[in-house]
Amino acid sequence: MELDIFDLPPVSPDAPDVIRVDHLVKRFVLRHTRSMKEAFIWLIKGRKGDLSEKFNALNGVSMNIREGERVALLGYNGSGKSTMLKLISGVMQPDDGSVLTRGRIAGLIEVGAGFHPDLTGRDNVYLNAAILGMSKEQTDALFDEIVAFSEIGDFIDTEVKFYSSGMYLRLAFAVAIHTDPEIFLVDEILAVGDEPFQKKCLKKIKELCASGKTLVVVSHDLDLVSQICDRGIVLEKGNVRFDGDAMEAVDVMRDQPLGTTKKHRNEGDLLAAHQKLETLANNKRDLEAAISAGSSEPVAVALLGIAEETQAELDALSNPEKLEIVNSEIDRLTKKKARLEKEIAHYQ
Repeated sequence: MELDIFDLPPVSPDAPDVIRVDHLVKRFVLRHTRSMKEAFIWLIKGRKGDLSEKFNALNGVSMNIREGERVALLGYNGSGKSTMLKLISGVMQPDDGSVLTRGRIAGLIEVGAGFHPDLTGRDNVYLNAAILGMSKEQTDALFDEIVAFSEIGDFIDTEVKFYSSGMYLRLAFAVAIHTDPEIFLVDEILAVGDEPFQKKCLKKIKELCASGKTLVVVSHDLDLVSQICDRGIVLEKGNVRFDGDAMEAVDVMRDQPLGTTKKHRNEGDLLAAHQKLETLANNKRDLEAAISAGSSEPVAVALLGIAEETQAELDALSNPEKLEIVNSEIDRLTKKKARLEKEIAHYQ
């Protein structure tokens, strides 16, 4: 999925830890029963050993996540990513070690988690919001906004057991995102929705990142996580294989030299910045000419996606107001272009 150029806000070096994972161990029983012969031999040997077969999903994993960090948990299937997320969210309890969190956590761990199939969408909004720490009054105030975001419409009073997985996703994401969490956990759930809804979700996630919230995301979409995350932790068979820059974590996953993804991304962003600056330079020239001539005729300028206003609101702006937005964006992109050129030179 293509994303616009997005500058992640810097994380303060003095930011406190909001998640502390210390020597975390989680075991699962793979086989509970044995044959009569195996059970008999076990009894004859004095009940030594364990009849059940166990599997360690996590082997003493430790990590600290600071306030405002955007962290991608990466790894192949069975590496322990989703288990880690469930332990952080409190859905599971560790067999050894500890997980400490600070602040409100909203988690999209799996589709429909926390939903009761026999309740309507409306009832489940209040149930899920309560689970996430919201009062009834808070949910009342946000209910219409939640329903509008989910695009459930007339199905809000239908029992959720009749919902498709996509409808589950829309409602679950809408509730979670409107709880204004300090920590947001997402586990591969964005892959369920259609592309327009994925973009809508990503826009909300960007807003969370821009406001300094903490994001922990599990995804196999390496291009996506390298754009919305600044740190990547690669898990392999329940152990931490790599913990560092998100783009370098992608390089580890792709088995390529560290810095490859960052260099390619920076080159692409630099090209996009050049193209946008050329367009904005033309816009600036046209606006300055109109203002200098004293013309009241509005100049058409492509500002959608740059300013927060809608296209109709942008069209209604005066030429001087448009010029102010254009100059601000030129200044931002010029600084970003200089930073990208410096980073690309570092990898030459």
